[in-house]
Amino acid sequence: MYALFSTIARESSMPHSRWMIYGANGYTGRLIAEEAVRRGMRPVLAGRNRRAIEALAAELGCDGRVFRLGKPRRTAEQLMGLAAVLHCAGPFSATGEPMMDACLAAGTDYLDITGEIPVIAAAASRHDAAKRMDLCIIPAVGFDVVPSDCLAAQLAGRLPGATLLQLAFSTPQHISPGTAKTIVQGLPHGGRVRTDGRITRVPIAWKSREVPFRGGPREAVTVPWGDVASAWYTTAIPNIEVYVSLPGDKIEQLRKGRGMLWLLRVWPIRAFVNRTIQKHLKGPTAEQRESGRASFWGRASDAHGGSVEATLETPEGYRLTVATALASMDRVLSRGAPSGFLTPAQAFGADFILDMPDVDFRWEP
Repeated sequence: MYALFSTIARESSMPHSRWMIYGANGYTGRLIAEEAVRRGMRPVLAGRNRRAIEALAAELGCDGRVFRLGKPRRTAEQLMGLAAVLHCAGPFSATGEPMMDACLAAGTDYLDITGEIPVIAAAASRHDAAKRMDLCIIPAVGFDVVPSDCLAAQLAGRLPGATLLQLAFSTPQHISPGTAKTIVQGLPHGGRVRTDGRITRVPIAWKSREVPFRGGPREAVTVPWGDVASAWYTTAIPNIEVYVSLPGDKIEQLRKGRGMLWLLRVWPIRAFVNRTIQKHLKGPTAEQRESGRASFWGRASDAHGGSVEATLETPEGYRLTVATALASMDRVLSRGAPSGFLTPAQAFGADFILDMPDVDFRWEP
């Protein structure tokens, strides 16, 4: 099926530079669409909410398409003639694979802004299919992975043979409704680390440690961040832990509440929580996006006691996602990435994050 649809798509007379933002009416999708138009680009804006998509398309002067992610063949019909899709409609655990398969069926490159481990693993499982069709599947081209993936690649490059990779980040606590819903959906499933090359389930808030961020030490706790999946493909380091900075009382609350998180699997409860999120969370304001900063720390260690450390400072996460997602799309459209499944650092190099504005990388003693 993939090969048949790909042949049809490549014979289309539509310009190869046309591309789509799916989920353009969401918080992050809209930010990306607005900046793309400001730069003179005209992506096709798509999603399932007709009223929102049509209004946004009219406001920005772009084509709009309204469709749900159903069977890959039907979705592929909406993608015919498009060079690439930037998928921004989460939770990606529900939407990522249907869009990937539709892209493969339509002969369309796939990018997304996920930070979800299963979605990155699902993208990796489609490597051979994408390679055969000379297509890219590049998940996690936003804040959730780009800076930490590039940091991981830098560390692995300086210490070949590293056996343990530890990454940590600290960011302003202002999140969009979509991010909050993704967190809620993931909480009942516990934490994740990589052990001896395999993704391993651990309790929420499994480990905590003091992290020497550039601005000073902060308490941090393990989280099931996307790098548990992606950094292994980027670095081949078999043991990976990812930490987020949280106040000590929040860490304690997470640990005490472990026994109740299963309730979030119950549909009426999760639906109520999601409605509450949608009603009360609006995402960071323009001022918060402009003024906020994110901090990263990483260390790679080997079996002989050797280690290297580095820190990275970036703009606030949603602002950075706009920059990295559009830079990724630019490179894919210009055929600046190999085919197959790729992490951001594999696709664009360990220095990719350094091409973004207001980013500072530093090796630590």
